[in-house]
Amino acid sequence: MALWFMVGIICGLCFVCLSAELQRLEQPGKGDGSLSFLVVGDWGRRGSFNQSRVAFQMGKIGEKLDIDFVVSTGDNFYDNGLSSEHDTAFEESFTDVYTANSLQKQWYSGKNMTANSLSYAVLGNHDYRGDAEAQLSPLLRKIDSRWLCLRSFIVNAELAEIIFVDTTPFVNTYFLDPEDHTYDWRGVTPRKPYIANLLKDVESALRESTATWKIVVGHHAIRSVGHHGDTEELVSHLLPILKANNVDFYMNGHDHCLEHISDTDSRIQFLTSGAGSKAWRGDVKQLNREGLSFFYDGQGFMSVQLTQSDAEIVFYDVYGNILHRLNASKQFLHSSM
Repeated sequence: MALWFMVGIICGLCFVCLSAELQRLEQPGKGDGSLSFLVVGDWGRRGSFNQSRVAFQMGKIGEKLDIDFVVSTGDNFYDNGLSSEHDTAFEESFTDVYTANSLQKQWYSGKNMTANSLSYAVLGNHDYRGDAEAQLSPLLRKIDSRWLCLRSFIVNAELAEIIFVDTTPFVNTYFLDPEDHTYDWRGVTPRKPYIANLLKDVESALRESTATWKIVVGHHAIRSVGHHGDTEELVSHLLPILKANNVDFYMNGHDHCLEHISDTDSRIQFLTSGAGSKAWRGDVKQLNREGLSFFYDGQGFMSVQLTQSDAEIVFYDVYGNILHRLNASKQFLHSSM
């Protein structure tokens, strides 16, 4: 989920009920109407595997861009999520690592709270291997008020609408061949109606959205040339909904890399930011590389800046170097190194 984190919001955070089941968070934009945030995934390792170095650079870029919040694409705590609400891994991998001033904004505070900025997170497959509901617990927000993690929800940031989707239950392997892993499926089973209702809610939210930018966030990739490759269940069930509703960006983690792939028959840009700590050097699939603009097999993160007419997305390495830049508008898209 999202840094976490969840997603963070600035002042005046509140929940609004939809006709569907997804919770909606309202986030006012900046005074000039712009929006900026960071995206990181697959990070929670008590600072090891360069997690602390990535966090340090996030703090520097976050200050430079005056970010409004942080998004976590899941796998928030390794190797098996949190064992309970009292697991010390929460503070050791989150509170004690993301210490920069620019990351001390409210990452999430709960209902009717006033905050400077928030963070949003979704659950990844490793999070489901522990006590998944512990990460959703309000108790964690009492320990660190920046934290917000939900299964699926919507952030309405005026300029952009960001829909967070719980993708782990879509993946057949976790149910049919879990190997020696135990998954916490409370709140998910029975699986078939859970997925059907979620897809219905996502389609409804996207169809009704009037936002300039439509963004969907999930843990698993729809398109990737990394270790796990494309997630066929999402290609079959989620991607057609995104295409039909003119989604601009799909952001994910899961593969421990940074990458940018352009869809060949729609406006969607697939953006992987799953390099918050341990990375997989040289683990690249040779199949289905169509639309690939950028791939990096080291640690890093991503920034997003949005205005009414333009978007700029930048990928950074563990030293803060710019690796790749995507500039998008409603008229055209182009990217550069």
